[in-house]
This record gives sequence, structure tokens and C-alpha cells, in this order.
Amino acid sequence: MSWTGFTLDDDNRTQLAQWLDDDTWVIACLCAAWCGTCETYRASFEQLAARHPDKRFAWIDIEDQADFIGEIDVDNFPTLLIQRGGHVAFFGTVLPDMKIADRLISAQAEKSGQQLQAEAGLSEERREWQRSRNLRTLLDNADAA
Repeated sequence: MSWTGFTLDDDNRTQLAQWLDDDTWVIACLCAAWCGTCETYRASFEQLAARHPDKRFAWIDIEDQADFIGEIDVDNFPTLLIQRGGHVAFFGTVLPDMKIADRLISAQAEKSGQQLQAEAGLSEERREWQRSRNLRTLLDNADAA
């Protein structure tokens, strides 16, 4: 099994932008190189990519990509960000268990674009995800910096 996603860096941000433009499901794991849990979880995240070949996976080191992450406070690791097109469907810490992440990804992927749009405004937390956790916004802000 080979890794079908990528580790975000300054040279491949355009690929992430293309995925978002294509209205593709993007699953990003926010981690840090020094984190032992992240190091262990990486293999599970790569297995998730193999289980969901119709989705795109990005590993984002929050320190290496600090200009991209901006003001996002990552409380714990691993943190998943699940987005389709312009809508963040999920942002939060998950247990480092592939089965839990797999169920989470599958549940989000069952939602229609209309459902995602409606859910985006259901709570202040979800509205904040759209404003400050949105991968498109993060890309735009990093480009402007």
C-alpha cells in the first residue's frame, strides 16, 4: 500500500487548492513532528487514504506550515479537518484510532452539498470553522502574507 496523499509544503499548496476547486473531499491531519502520537498515527492516516481513494488526504505539520495554519490553536493531536469545496464539515481532535476516523469520514461523506451548507451555520463553532479553519481561506491568507 502506498501513500496517496501528501505532506503539505510550500511547493504543493496549489495541489490543495485544486482539490478544493474540484469540490473534492479533503481530509487534513494537523500534527507536529515532535509529537509521538502523530508519528504513530501517520501510518493509520495513510491507511485511511487507501480506504478512501475517492478523497484527498493531506498531512500538515503545524510548525513547518505555521504561516499556513495562522492563528489556529490546535489543542491536541491528532486534529482532523474535513472539508468539501468551501465547507468545513469537521474540525477537531480525534482519538488516534483509524476505525474512529474512518467512521467519521464516511459519515461526513454521506452528506450532500446542501446539507453541508446548512450545517455550516448551525452553531457559532461551525461558523467559526468556516471563517478561520477553512483550507481555502488558509491558502488565501498564506498567499497574501
